Amino acid sequence: MDATERRHLLERYAEGYDAVTDALQGITERELDQQAADGWTPRQIVHHLADSETTSYIRVRRLLAEDQPVIQGYDEELFARILHYDRPIGSSLEVFRAVRRATVSLLERLTEADWARTGTHSEQGRYGVEDWLTIYANHGAEHAAQIRRARGGGPASAT
Repeated sequence: MDATERRHLLERYAEGYDAVTDALQGITERELDQQAADGWTPRQIVHHLADSETTSYIRVRRLLAEDQPVIQGYDEELFARILHYDRPIGSSLEVFRAVRRATVSLLERLTEADWARTGTHSEQGRYGVEDWLTIYANHGAEHAAQIRRARGGGPASAT
């Protein structure tokens, strides 16, 4: 991956929080709990984003700070069932925003050597910092599109 592609992905990653809050603009309590045909409710999505973001926060830091770390996968559906994804979303939105902002400021400072660091993902095998960015760059936008679909906004694009 070259520097231009990384910059584009980093911009997408940085925009993820705004994409989600834009999709939530004016949402009602009823809409928060309306399930989309493709899965979770907007409320569940917000809590998933907070949990995923905090997991990703640790993953990239381990990749950067440890030699060949093992990055553990997790069961997103289990988290949704056990971690009370029916609660209010305010604190989860704050977590999503703060963690993403902290990670952007870290990623903007990486060297070529940092970008080349790798470890092993427990479910995916070889897993590096660039793989991490590729996965998480569109995560916010993809879930923003899912929120729009749940709200009846049609097949909103994640691009």
